[in-house]
Amino acid sequence: MKKVLLIGAGSRGTTYSRIAKSMGEELCVVAVAEPIDERRNYIKNMYSVPEDMCHTSWEELLARPKFADLCIIATMDRQHYAPAMAAIEKGYDILLEKPMSATPEECCEIERAAKKAGAFVLVCHVLRFTPFFNALKKVIDDGAVGDVVHIQHAECVGNIHQSHSFVRGNWRNSEESSCMILQKSCHDMDILAYLVGKKCKRVSSFGSLTYFKPENAPDGAPERCSDGCPHADTCCYNAERVYLGYNKHGSTFVNAVMEKNERVTDEEIIEKLKTSPYGRCVFYCDNDVVDHQAVNLEFEGGVTASFTMCAFNKGGRYIRIMGTGGEIQADMGNDFFTLYDFATRKSEQIKISDALTNDTIDGGHGGGDSGIIRAIAERYRGGDVGLCSLEETCRNHLIAFAAEESRLTGKVVDMDEYEKKLGGLI
Repeated sequence: MKKVLLIGAGSRGTTYSRIAKSMGEELCVVAVAEPIDERRNYIKNMYSVPEDMCHTSWEELLARPKFADLCIIATMDRQHYAPAMAAIEKGYDILLEKPMSATPEECCEIERAAKKAGAFVLVCHVLRFTPFFNALKKVIDDGAVGDVVHIQHAECVGNIHQSHSFVRGNWRNSEESSCMILQKSCHDMDILAYLVGKKCKRVSSFGSLTYFKPENAPDGAPERCSDGCPHADTCCYNAERVYLGYNKHGSTFVNAVMEKNERVTDEEIIEKLKTSPYGRCVFYCDNDVVDHQAVNLEFEGGVTASFTMCAFNKGGRYIRIMGTGGEIQADMGNDFFTLYDFATRKSEQIKISDALTNDTIDGGHGGGDSGIIRAIAERYRGGDVGLCSLEETCRNHLIAFAAEESRLTGKVVDMDEYEKKLGGLI
């Protein structure tokens, strides 16, 4: 059995803890740091964690001499750096929620510190651990499309997910959390580099916050949905309609509103929304992150990729991979993808083994959440699971930071120069 420290018992920390619990006794949470009582107690009860191992801050937990194997850090974006550096110094293995940190400088510092200490740090780029992207990677590496020339990839955030997380919620403001392309789509920058298998050389990007702002509020809309909004019956962002709808089957969204992981009544949600940030009108929040963004990438050898992130859709990920010998079209919501072969002029549906077609938070990101925990367990068993190096992860994070710099400045960012400006990686 490997002993685990959990720092941050919100949605992500709780999810990883539940998955570990379902695997038996290979990974056991023996201590938790979480400031919200209900969330801390949820983990305490799940693993029967002793009271003296339940802390309100990570500082208290990591002040102890090392007493476990793995430290899971699942705090908010701007609270990743300090506990990660402290855990590296203590000698822990680390599973670090993405993004590594909210600034490129801190990401590089984490990478340098880990390499200097010989520490194992795995960032939660869970898309790498999905059957969907593993199947695509295998087909590409087997040469089914020849040499990859261009990839079109879209992350459809979903209008309700956008309103929950990036308008009303914890990731609405870049100064409090991080920029949208980093928080939501460092996954995708990483997966594009993974599929291409080459280093990114240049990045350009465009995007803005277009819709979720005061000038687009309908006439007479109050600042809170519960304050007698005349559009309550027709607005798709009416907070009561959104969260009562999700409460029918239980949801991470509802857990965020209530700041607890247990099921609650509709009446409790209605009362909470009167004071919660999640009860605000989506046009009167303090959000500043974009609701759509496009990124162009050029890799070594002239391979290009175009990435689109947009709020105004149902949600999901779609990808089209174009090569010299054929093309692939795939939707992460399906358990297959379509391969068209130039030589035969035929299309073939390729079944994805063990595919999980729910790409949402509640669906475990298409199997990526459970996949990364299983990979950690396999590593402790001595297996070779081909985990991504922290250097590669950090370099792919820098693509997202470069995209944001391009969006703000209108300039094409040279990645070699950008990395050099940051002092380079070890």
